[in-house]
Amino acid sequence: MEKIEEQFANLNIVKRSSGTQEPTYLLGIDTSKTVQAEKESLVAALCSNESIRIYDKERLNVLREFSGYPGLLHGVKFAHSRDCVYSSCTDGTVKCWDARLASDKPVQLFKGYPSNIFISFDVSCNDHVICAGTEKVEDDALLVFWDARINSQDLSTTKDPLGTYSETHSDDVTQVCFHPSNPNMVVSGSTDGLVNVFDISADNEEDALVTTCNSVSSVSCIGWSGKDYKQIYCMTHDEGFCWWDLNHLDTDEPITRLNIQDVREVVNVKGGILDYLIGGLYHEKMDKLFVVGGANTGMIHLMSCTTSGLIHVTSLQGGHAATVRSFCWNMQDNSLLTGGEDAQLLFWKPGAIEKTFTKKDSMKIASSVYQRVRVHSSDSYKRRKKQ
Repeated sequence: MEKIEEQFANLNIVKRSSGTQEPTYLLGIDTSKTVQAEKESLVAALCSNESIRIYDKERLNVLREFSGYPGLLHGVKFAHSRDCVYSSCTDGTVKCWDARLASDKPVQLFKGYPSNIFISFDVSCNDHVICAGTEKVEDDALLVFWDARINSQDLSTTKDPLGTYSETHSDDVTQVCFHPSNPNMVVSGSTDGLVNVFDISADNEEDALVTTCNSVSSVSCIGWSGKDYKQIYCMTHDEGFCWWDLNHLDTDEPITRLNIQDVREVVNVKGGILDYLIGGLYHEKMDKLFVVGGANTGMIHLMSCTTSGLIHVTSLQGGHAATVRSFCWNMQDNSLLTGGEDAQLLFWKPGAIEKTFTKKDSMKIASSVYQRVRVHSSDSYKRRKKQ
């Protein structure tokens, strides 16, 4: 089997997104997951102009656009069993659009409680439950849950919450991530530095809390890894990285596999600079966790994750001209989608014939964008410790 290192190094750009009238940062991307989608795959991109763009994956043409106005959208996810796309909104809702319909109106609206401002969310692997995290308002930082199933007996498009978890985070809930195969397991991360693992099949929040890990910094990204996805990893806004093994919860072994306060200070990137982390990539077939980072010039770095540290594997260059904010790896054909601050969505494939492209200049977009995009700070973030 060809190593992922070789697959990644052999990636070439086969398509760039067509230009739009309003260039925007691409803050997050996801691809459709249904059987039908394999033939007519869709890509959803969260844009800095408060919209979600739906692309045809093969051509990267914009098919339609959904707006969260007047609220700000956070995150973008396709359902697992149908071509619906979700995003959480600062107007106190999680919105769901049919990605194949031109209508801008959401087909479902999941309403929160008064004062809820949602900044993170995820959908369980069986599409039954949505969980969204809130900004801290007064003393409350909540995880809010909804039943996401479509009931043929109830045709109303608006749904109220099933309930909340309110005792486990003390600041903004920046990340929510369901387990890839167990719909009852969900992990949350916050600016309080805590990463909480829950089993939502339990009757109450106290019993649902499986464990709490402390990243000692504001959480920017979390995910699952390892055999049967019994490990979790976390990245922080000041470019720290943590990796924990839940298999060791009931043993004397430490659950921390790796803890790096600032990846930029310890990872040696051959022939380049590491300015920030983008996310994690667990390769099931190889049982390996990789970390993806980048440089402000648009270069993308792949690092292998080991208990002794992060090791630079290879880099991709010649694609983006500015910070890369998101990526989506396809395990089936080893293709890669990347989106960034140069307003480009790029489609990479291994061994493809490289076409000649003009690298777009980095775009300076209105300052209002900076109020909501993730900031990669060179200064150490104020560290918060669990009391």
